[in-house]
Amino acid sequence: MSVGEFELIRHYFSALGNDSSGSVRLGVGDDCAVIAPPVERELVISIDTLVEGVHFLPGTAPEHVATRLLGAALSDLAAMGAEPGFFTLALTLPESDPQWMAPFARALAEMAKQHGVALVGGDTTRGHLTLSVQVHGWTRPGKALLRSGAQAGDRIFVSGTLGDSRGGLETLLQKSKPKHSCNYLRQRFYQPEPRLTTGQLINEFATAAIDISDGLLADLGHILQQSNVGATLNVAELPISQSLHAWAGNKKSREWALNGGEDFELCFTVPALLEQKLAWVLRDHPVAVTCIGQITSDSGILLAEDGKLTPADAKGYNHFRTATAN
Repeated sequence: MSVGEFELIRHYFSALGNDSSGSVRLGVGDDCAVIAPPVERELVISIDTLVEGVHFLPGTAPEHVATRLLGAALSDLAAMGAEPGFFTLALTLPESDPQWMAPFARALAEMAKQHGVALVGGDTTRGHLTLSVQVHGWTRPGKALLRSGAQAGDRIFVSGTLGDSRGGLETLLQKSKPKHSCNYLRQRFYQPEPRLTTGQLINEFATAAIDISDGLLADLGHILQQSNVGATLNVAELPISQSLHAWAGNKKSREWALNGGEDFELCFTVPALLEQKLAWVLRDHPVAVTCIGQITSDSGILLAEDGKLTPADAKGYNHFRTATAN
């Protein structure tokens, strides 16, 4: 049995408007939200959209859709070194099925509570399953991490491990039998963990940052382009999980670590002179941070492996790339 638009909002999403920060003066249920910005803070905003059949497989469990949706959106705030504030939600649904909506809303609420963000509004309509989240966060004035500040000599770091999400997708496409490595990789695909705390900790040291959504090479390429620099990456230093290595092997793991995408880890640059201070700040941080290369004055990306330097071939995801463009 389906429910109407306003009943759907009231029943499933009104509880997500609980705000502990005091910034939300008026949330879900009116024409607009009313927000009181914290003193001496700048607002940072990002929006992400997921489309069934493009970003997730048809028939994906609604709770997995929810965690991918909000996790991917919050990752953009992490890349700016921002503190999360609140979000809006737009849903295009084939029908308002309570059996789909209930677990979706429950998983969304759990993740929102975990990261301290309140739902303050949105929209619902009918059509092919499409979901958008716009996230809003805060930084101190002039302290938002950008893509344009990397300089020659800076060290290149990444958080966590790379390639896991692509591995998780492959286990689903190949319908692999569930085992420990498959379960871990699928969790990484379904439940991206936005590195919000990591982004805030590196804020004082990083010269540039981005979250890895389209693949390491493609996203690092955005930093290089906007900073007008190049990079050399040490392939042997790429952080790869034991689960991915066990399931995919060495060669495929490295390929996915470079080009797989949707890991939503952070890639950032830090001046060499600040590397030790960064290590001290991150000494008790539960998320691993690995140095994988260095910014250079020459354009492009070189891969250092077995004593050789080879130009990198970025194959990051592009929604509008034609089949002949790869």
